[in-house]
Amino acid sequence: MARTTERRQDADGPDTTAPLAPRITLAAPYTECLSDDCRKAGGPGVAATFTFAPNEADSDIVSYRYKLSSDPTWSSVTGETATVTRIPQQSGLYLLEVRAVDGTGWPGESARLDFMVARGEGAIGRWHFDEAGGTALDSGTVEGKARHHATLTGGATRDDRGRRGVRTYDSEGIPLPSPATDRGLSLDGSTGHAATSDPVVNTRASYTLSAWVRPDTLGSTDRTVLAQDGGFRLSYDASAGTWTLLPSAPGAADHRTLVAEQPATPKAWTHLAATYDASADEARLYVNGRLQATGTVPGTGAQDGPLQFGRALSDESNAEYIDYFAGSIDEVAVWQRVLTDKEIADEARLMLGDGRNAVELVGDWSADGASGPVLTDTTSGYGPELTLSGGAALNGDSIELDGVNGAATADGPLVDGAGSFTVSTDVVLDGAAVSTWDVGRAGQVFARRTADGSTWGLWYEAAPMQTVFDPETLEMKLVPAGYWHFGRMNADGTYDAVMSDEAARTDVPVELTGVYDAQNGTIELYVGNNRNGGALTVANAPGPGEFTVGATTDGDSRTRHLPARINDIRVWAGAATSSQQVSEMTGD
Repeated sequence: MARTTERRQDADGPDTTAPLAPRITLAAPYTECLSDDCRKAGGPGVAATFTFAPNEADSDIVSYRYKLSSDPTWSSVTGETATVTRIPQQSGLYLLEVRAVDGTGWPGESARLDFMVARGEGAIGRWHFDEAGGTALDSGTVEGKARHHATLTGGATRDDRGRRGVRTYDSEGIPLPSPATDRGLSLDGSTGHAATSDPVVNTRASYTLSAWVRPDTLGSTDRTVLAQDGGFRLSYDASAGTWTLLPSAPGAADHRTLVAEQPATPKAWTHLAATYDASADEARLYVNGRLQATGTVPGTGAQDGPLQFGRALSDESNAEYIDYFAGSIDEVAVWQRVLTDKEIADEARLMLGDGRNAVELVGDWSADGASGPVLTDTTSGYGPELTLSGGAALNGDSIELDGVNGAATADGPLVDGAGSFTVSTDVVLDGAAVSTWDVGRAGQVFARRTADGSTWGLWYEAAPMQTVFDPETLEMKLVPAGYWHFGRMNADGTYDAVMSDEAARTDVPVELTGVYDAQNGTIELYVGNNRNGGALTVANAPGPGEFTVGATTDGDSRTRHLPARINDIRVWAGAATSSQQVSEMTGD
């Protein structure tokens, strides 16, 4: 490599030359990619170790600056030679760039090295519960491993409310001949469960658990999601009001329970995951792809009981099963290794392999053909009711809101506020009404109150009037101006939201869609099928608040009423990934 021509003047006077590109050594199991050979090795979670040394022509190197392609910023390490370790979070090609720094702090030429990270071992067990009947088939991907099909027993059935929703494309992105409705496991909370005939996980070794759950209710009863007889238990703990992981049997010496920070949400799909690292005796609990608890736990030893879906063994001495789950469990998977944070986040996205995330419609209300003050969702399969109140009434195919006290509400949050979701509706904003609004006044399209007093939702906010040319009168006129916002209104009146690119149109239908990606922590706003304003990072805001249309709740009262006609209100669990997917979901 040619020596750099960049030069600098030392304080003492003589010219010196910046350091040359340093030498990089990559330790096994990884190897450097060559022009004709780039071998995959290691895997997600398998450490990559690099040693940096000065170029043979340099003698005054004191540190190095380096950056892996997956790192957001540069890092530094001191020493004439130095060794650093990075943990790849996913498979694929990685680039490392390193610069040597001399005693004057002058960084030199970059040295670069590519290496390829192999895919980690696949799931040793995976259950979709999408069969027409009979046993739940194990579709794990590890070759040579025995299949562990699960038998449904008691009040265990399949329904059409699987977490993957309605699919219109296959895993290769090719349109299906007809839409495919996913199925899931439904449990009655008293006898319903599924179980394998023998153990799936070797609990003496490292492992990972993953499942989607939707509890029908959360009260004073503990509910188990996954358990292996005599071993781990992934559950809802009624006393804690949230999800917990018991990595070892209840009777084991020094057993410890990990407790999630965020409260559990009833009647909403939630992703749960847990890992046990045998080499470190460490367990980790995740909710919606985010780490919630970490703890040092004793080794659990090998357990020879079957894997239970929806119940747990109370005591091996009396073989009594307890804590039956009431609700839905779907997309269960187990690995005989520790997944990385990135891999767990991908599981929580429920990626379909065709560039889309799976979305499940959990609320769908239309005024078309409805009568009376209650709109029943007959489409999603979950049946939530939307109740009109105050100055809200049906008008043809729309809900007409008077902007004074009109609103419509659905019990429960519908989606887990800490999880990904998509919401959409058609709005006709009353131009005459908003033309009298003061600048900064806001009206809510829909909202959900959260535990910290903030409000998630989509709203209109008035801006100064605009002067425009009226082609009918051939004169200039004042018209109301305002913008759509999607995001979080904080309890102190500030907000974190994406704003529409253009002023909101009045008196004509406008389709609005909001997307929250919990794994990235970002929100997006679509007007029609066009994304507006880019993605914005916000904090999640879990809470059990009701879903409100046309206003928001503030204690026992409602505020921020919107004068508008609204129709086709839809809510999905899961984040749409593109304008194309938004178009497919909304039917445009």
